[in-house]
Order: sequence, then structure tokens, then C-alpha cells
Amino acid sequence: MKDSIPEEHLYLAFSSHCGDNIFPLHTSISLFLLSYCDCKLFKVFLVPTGENVVDQLIIKTLPHDLEVCLISRHQLPMVVQSCCLPAVVVKNGKFCRAGLSVVLRHIIQKTYEADTSRKDVLELLGFKKTCLKACAEVSGWTRLCEISIPLAVEKFLTGSPEHCQTLPAEVLELERKLGEPVRVHNDDKIRRQKLQQQKAGADAALPVLAKTAAEGKPVEMHEHPLPNLELSIAFSKLLVQEVSATVNRESSHIRKTKTSDLPPLDHVFAEGLYFTLADIVLLPCIHQFLVFSKKQGINLLNLPLISSWYRRVQEVPGVKKAADKCNMQFLQLLELRSGAGEEQLQSCFLFPGELQEEHEDNHFIGGPRPTMTKLMESDIEAKFSPHPCPGWTLDWNSLPAAVSPGEGKLMSRDRALRKQQQLNNLLAVVKKLAKPGDVIVDFCSGGGHVGIVLAHTLPSCQVVLIENKELSLIRAKERSDELGLNNIWFIQANLDYFNGTFNIGVALHACGVATDMVIEHCIKARAAFVVCPCCYGFIQNTVKFSYPQSHQFKAILSYKEHMILCRFADQTAAQLPPERRLVGKQCMGLVDLDRAWAAERQNYSVQVISMEPESCSPKNNMLVGTPA
Repeated sequence: MKDSIPEEHLYLAFSSHCGDNIFPLHTSISLFLLSYCDCKLFKVFLVPTGENVVDQLIIKTLPHDLEVCLISRHQLPMVVQSCCLPAVVVKNGKFCRAGLSVVLRHIIQKTYEADTSRKDVLELLGFKKTCLKACAEVSGWTRLCEISIPLAVEKFLTGSPEHCQTLPAEVLELERKLGEPVRVHNDDKIRRQKLQQQKAGADAALPVLAKTAAEGKPVEMHEHPLPNLELSIAFSKLLVQEVSATVNRESSHIRKTKTSDLPPLDHVFAEGLYFTLADIVLLPCIHQFLVFSKKQGINLLNLPLISSWYRRVQEVPGVKKAADKCNMQFLQLLELRSGAGEEQLQSCFLFPGELQEEHEDNHFIGGPRPTMTKLMESDIEAKFSPHPCPGWTLDWNSLPAAVSPGEGKLMSRDRALRKQQQLNNLLAVVKKLAKPGDVIVDFCSGGGHVGIVLAHTLPSCQVVLIENKELSLIRAKERSDELGLNNIWFIQANLDYFNGTFNIGVALHACGVATDMVIEHCIKARAAFVVCPCCYGFIQNTVKFSYPQSHQFKAILSYKEHMILCRFADQTAAQLPPERRLVGKQCMGLVDLDRAWAAERQNYSVQVISMEPESCSPKNNMLVGTPA
């Protein structure tokens, strides 16, 4: 059976090295996970960036039992050349997985599939297998682990001596998060056990304290006692043991205690009680940060929780063995007491706009009409351009069944018809824009409804599907294989990990901020875009975007007023009263007008168009932009 498994190639970037450090740290993290999993399923390639030459010193810093080949950037498969590394692709395949979290999760899954006794490896994916699954663009935690801390540590290690005297804000943010209460599945039961344990410990300690006081000896009080219950639960899971309950059943007063009065759970590992992929990602970064800080004599008193976490991770079975393979020599740190003020840790890592929001006047009139009136007073109203191809439709009956959106996912006949109508609108515009040889990217492609129709009807164009959800993309590839399409690639990645050149970007119902990310990608590539937004209510300020976006809207509306438009733009469902849907449509038009004007400042011509028929979707706006 092993011979029938297709060979997968893992491509890792190499930019530089300093001592035992391999940069980028994403490569060090990937190699550490391979060592921890003892995974030999991938053929590993090291890809120097720029003019760097990999010397024998670097080869010696790689895991001892891992065979690594060297390859130049121009030798990479074409689909991999469009992605940031790390990336995994089946040999001679067109399905690529790119980006740190996606690649690491794939390594874990393949390790477990090859040996189902490795439940310790599968447990790295956490509860419901969702650890670091959310996109970094929308999850602050994924972004911190996957992007912010690796980049901050690299900058810290390679910065000037003056720069190194200031602890990175991202590391301080991790310290703050390790101090937050833990939320886990069934935590109510565990918190009641902790309360019972605390009461039992307090009762047992009273006679001892009384005796000590009577003898005139000082009483030692620990501000942060060791989380005994949390530790026993965490390590019993690692050792595949049952947690030994100190008490068979909680007493009645414990059971009657309100949930809000129960003690919080303390962090044992990065995400809470259990050792997960997040710890694997953070360990090489924090290790290098601590080693460098110690050499530089930097004070680490502000990082007591990180220091405790670092010591605790070393005790996890398999971690020291993996560290030895990767030439990581762990430090032995003393227990530290907190020296950082709570206010400092809370304010060190706010998103752009958050500080501004705290000082904004929150006393504005709610509802969409005052905000819309405010815009109308400045002659700003929703504007819709005429449809460029009214009434155009694809002859769906003449197409193979696998092209139809109803084939990709079980859906009702009515829904399949509406999906066909949506595709008619996108395809009509794309056909007017596309030229032979163009590369068309279907962002947030899902099951491939848009990309597969484009690849089938435009055989002279190359179509790339980008989607973060693995199962959706696998379903799209199965449909493509059934059709025998040769002009299509599949990339499982967050949008930020795609850096290829292309001519047209499309997205059907990209959720919330994802629409703005797609437009941003297209503008950077000077590519045309055809985008149908969705989930306006999920729009919010992020690390990359602040709202409103255009100068015209910024001059009139605050962030919170713009959010009112976004929330009411979602009020377009068919079951709502007609007047309410009309207001929702106007709010949609205003939000998209702000997007259009922001793109026009980048020398784009942008139109906001209504799909035909409008009943094909409650979210029936379409933005069509072309570079000037």
C-alpha cells in the first residue's frame, strides 16, 4: 500500500542563519514539527531566497535524521512559485498547500494517517481539530502565532543593539494572553473541581498557618500558586492516563455555586490546558528569543508566564528529543515573578483604530437613516451602473453535469438555479475582460463553483482556485478531474500567502473583510476585479484595514457610523418587509461605494452593479474594477 501513496514534496525557504538559527523562523518551526512527529513522509527541499548560498554549516544545523535537498526558486513547480513558503505539493500535482498553519496541519494529518497509533500527534490539532485553522486575516490568535511572533523575533534577533533593549510588543502580547482565564470544553466541571480542591487545601492549611503564627515564624504567601489541577489534567492527557479525582463527587455547596463565582482556570500551555500545535509553533521562536536575550543580558522579569510556559513545554514527552534533533539546547530558567503592569500588557498590542475608538464620541444617534441623511447632505448616495451584459446567460443544459454548481454540493433545485444566475453575472463580465493566456484567480473559491465554470468556458486561460478550507478545495478538484480540466490549479492557503501574478481576480460572496482583501490583492497585481461582497455585518477594523476606506466617507462618517451601514446592509433577506430590504440595499450600495472610491484613488475605474435578476441573491451587488 505504501508504494501507491503519491510522493509529496515540502518546500522550505532559507534566507539567512545566525548561529543555530535558520531564517525565516517558519522553516525552523516546520523542521521542529517534522522531528517531533518523526515524520519521513515528505521529500524536503530547502529553497534559498535571493542570492543566499546554503553552506555546510547550515546543513549541520538541520535535523540529523532528515534528508534535505537544495533547489533554486526557478526550479519550483509553477503552482508553488505563486505561493509564499512553506508549501506542500504532490509530485507533478496541481494541488498546493501553502502557509505555515496549513502546511503544519497537513503534516500532522498525514503522520496520523500513516500510523493511527500516533494519537499524540493528532491531539496537536486540539478540540474539534481546529487549532490554528482560522485564517490569520480574521483570527488574532492565529495571526499572533503564525505571523506576528515569528516576524517580531526575527527582527529582534537581527536588529541593532539599541533595538534589542525593548521587548517586542508581540511577545508582551503573548505574556498577556497566557494570563487570561482559560476556556475549554466542559470547563464548568473542571472549575468546580478546582474550587473543591482550593477549599480542601485551605481547610488543611489552617492548622499549619495557626501553628506557624503561634511560633512567631513568617507566613509565606504565594501570589500565583502552582495550578495543580490544571497540570494534572494537562499531563494526564499527554501520558494517555485518566485524571485521578481527589474527590469522587463535589459537595452540595460546590454544586450550587454560580458559574460566575467559580475560579478561573490557569494556562498550562499556549491555548489553555492542552499541548497543541500552537505550542509547537511558538517554541522555536520563544526559545531563540530567550537564548538571545540571555546572551545580551536582557531583563526578562516582565515575562514570568512565558518563562513558566517555556519550562513546562520541555517536560512534554517527545519535545526534548525533537529539540536534540534540531540542535536546540534548552535553557534552564528560574521561576520569575511578575514585574509588568497590567496596563502596559493590555495596551501593547492594540489594532490600529482601537485607541482612536476608545476616545471617540460614542453618543451618536443609532439606526441607518441618520447616517444616510448625513451622507445625503454631502450629496453622497448609493449609485448603481447599468449592467454591461443584461440578460446574458450560459447554456447550462449543454454543459457537462460536473460544471453545474448543483454537482459540487448537495443543494435544492431552486438554490442551484440562483447559483447559476449568480455565475451568469460573473462570467458575463469576466468573458468581456479576459484575453487568451490570461491568469484568472478565483479567491475564496469554496467548492469551485466559479473557478470550474471559468476553466471550462475559457480553455485558453489559466484558472487558479484559492481557498482555506481543505475539504471544499478537494471537492472542487474532484469535479475538475471528472471534467478533465488541464488549465486549473488549486491552492489551499490564506489570501496573504498567494503572491503570484494574474490578470483578473474574481470572488463570489467573499465574507466581510475578505472582499477588501481580494480587491487589495488585485490592485497590487494591477489586475481587474469582479467581486460580489457578502456578510457586510462582519466588516470591522483589522490590522490591515480601517473603515471607512475612502477620503470622501472618512471626511463625514466615524468608524462606528460606518459600522451602522454595514450592519443594516445585511438586512436584505427575502423574508423581510420590502421597505426594510430597500434600506438594506441602499446601505449595501453605500458600503460598496466607499470601496469603489477607495480603489479609484489607486487609478482604477470601478462600477457598482446589481446582479440580474436581483432575486438571485440577497447580496446582489457586484464591483467591477479595471486598472486605468
